[in-house]
Amino acid sequence: MSTMNLILMGLPGAGKGTQAQKIVEEFHIPHISTGDIFRAAMKNETEMGLKAKAYIDKGELVPDEVTNGIVKDRLAEDDTKVGFMLDGFPRNLAQAEALDQMLADSDRKLDAVLNIHVEPEVLVERLTGRFICRNCGATYHKLYHMPKVAGTCDVCGSHDFYQREDDKPETVKNRLDVNIKMNTPLVDYYQAKNVLHTVDGQQDIDKVYQDVQQILKSL
Repeated sequence: MSTMNLILMGLPGAGKGTQAQKIVEEFHIPHISTGDIFRAAMKNETEMGLKAKAYIDKGELVPDEVTNGIVKDRLAEDDTKVGFMLDGFPRNLAQAEALDQMLADSDRKLDAVLNIHVEPEVLVERLTGRFICRNCGATYHKLYHMPKVAGTCDVCGSHDFYQREDDKPETVKNRLDVNIKMNTPLVDYYQAKNVLHTVDGQQDIDKVYQDVQQILKSL
């Protein structure tokens, strides 16, 4: 079997997590999520992990060279011989260029960048739809999971619901704007390298995965 080196991109709410899980189940490549490798590096107190922790503890952004170092360490591990799927990295062009260098140094190349595309207004609906019962904490969603009786919690019968700050439209729109600004140059960068594959994330989850499968099997 040939190796498969991927990057998974998509805005918050695009369904990246679900697709990542399906890809790993079928193609057996390690899913390298930057959040997870940061936590592992800090827990194992690697040199890069300790550097990252110093920034995170101060509430500062971790500089590119530290992030790049943590990814490089992870890509040097044995399980990536069969390939990998990066998620959450690269986040900017400097990181993308550093990744190209890392792969070139180890005689590897990037096979595909999967970009799960969902229109921002649809993402706003998905991400602001969540509301919670103040009494028992049961979670509902305007699109996917409404209480059986309108305005009444299925679990405890309370009528008092609230939205988390994170789920409020203003917060969500800001988060999406920041992510769109970050993603756009990367989309252009990988488009120019002819490795970008955009998948319509507004379809049914299984249909999205069929499209992903087709792309990966054609590599």
